[in-house]
Order: sequence, then structure tokens, then C-alpha cells
Amino acid sequence: MTGALARQRCWTHAQREAVSRCPSCTRYYCRECVTEHEGHLLCKACLSKLIVPAAARAGTRWIVWMCAALVGLVAAFAWHGITGYALLQLPPAWTRGVDGE
Repeated sequence: MTGALARQRCWTHAQREAVSRCPSCTRYYCRECVTEHEGHLLCKACLSKLIVPAAARAGTRWIVWMCAALVGLVAAFAWHGITGYALLQLPPAWTRGVDGE
């Protein structure tokens, strides 16, 4: 690997010597074109593919929480409405006290 790396040139800057190979796209890059991420040297393009989806998910997470809260409120309202309607349908004899008052 060291011999092969010594003969390679940067994918972006053809005049520069490559110092690393991106494990994702398997291209060779110079020092300016790679960034360390979780113990690996990645090119800028592969790094942006990893980071942007995570940021996009974080940006829409509040929508999921708001929808869940809305569904919960609608379910609670429906449950109480159905329960109230069912109690109103009970015969009056069931709602009187033991003495019949």
C-alpha cells in the first residue's frame, strides 16, 4: 500500500502528491482534501454525504414530535367523548343512589 500511495496524485489537485486514500470512494487525496472523521480520513464529498443526512433528520424531528402530540390529543378527546356518550346512555335507574333518590 505504501508503494502504491507514493506513486498516486490527488484526485482534486493533480499536481500534488496523495497522502491518503478515502475508504468510501477509494480515491487518493492530498492533505487539504481529506478530513479525519471517527478515526478515518475521508474526502470532503464523502464526509458531506455522512453529515448532511444526519442534520436533515435532526431538522425534521420536531415535526414528528408535533404530529405525535396532535395524534395523542385527538385520541384523548375521542376517548373522553365516547366515554361521556356511553355514560349518558345508561338508564336513569343506574344513576340513582341506593335509597332510590
